[in-house]
Amino acid sequence: MKKILFVLVCLCLTSCNIDDDPTIYNLDISVLENLNNGVPPSNIVQIVGVEAMFGLEFAGGFIFHYEEEDGSLIVATDYSQFGNFAWGDVFNLDTSVEIGSGDDNTQLIIQGNLADNSLEGIEFGSDNYSFKIVSDLNYNGFDDWFIPSRDSMSSIYENIHSKGLGNFDENIIYWSSTKIGYNPYVMGFNFDSWGGEPFLGSCASQNGLMIARKVLYLN
Repeated sequence: MKKILFVLVCLCLTSCNIDDDPTIYNLDISVLENLNNGVPPSNIVQIVGVEAMFGLEFAGGFIFHYEEEDGSLIVATDYSQFGNFAWGDVFNLDTSVEIGSGDDNTQLIIQGNLADNSLEGIEFGSDNYSFKIVSDLNYNGFDDWFIPSRDSMSSIYENIHSKGLGNFDENIIYWSSTKIGYNPYVMGFNFDSWGGEPFLGSCASQNGLMIARKVLYLN
């Protein structure tokens, strides 16, 4: 009899612990509330699909990408309310187009600005340029921001802006962190004019800032 009671108590405790565990997906609350409770994105994807997370305001920005390999998210937000900013030094460099490469791209461009680019390019002459500003930025409670890559910009447009979500400005051009040689890719979010397609711009221009950060999880 004592053994039966012990088993029943253990089962009850186990059930209660499962019900009270905020990291287990709860169908009675929103996807955002589940994320805020610590439910891993991989669990959310299994239950309601990845589209349910796109456009949610979370971890300092709006979710636009889920990485299956490590279960991480990437969020982005507008930073153009503080004005348009210069690219920095003009020099020859190729950076990645791939989604999620913006952090590496940003650091490569900063490293390139540290070199003497006066012979084969143009020296900007100060640290008040887009990539350094974003790398040093503490915004919305986070300090690991970067400028997204070309393909990330397309994903932000498709997964957030085209659905009427996010906070992105249709009246400006945004920098991306992808460049081919001397020419960077830029992006406009106006449906009628630029249509969400990245195009090659000029390092001599001043453009708005879109900032992104990765939200890491362990699967």
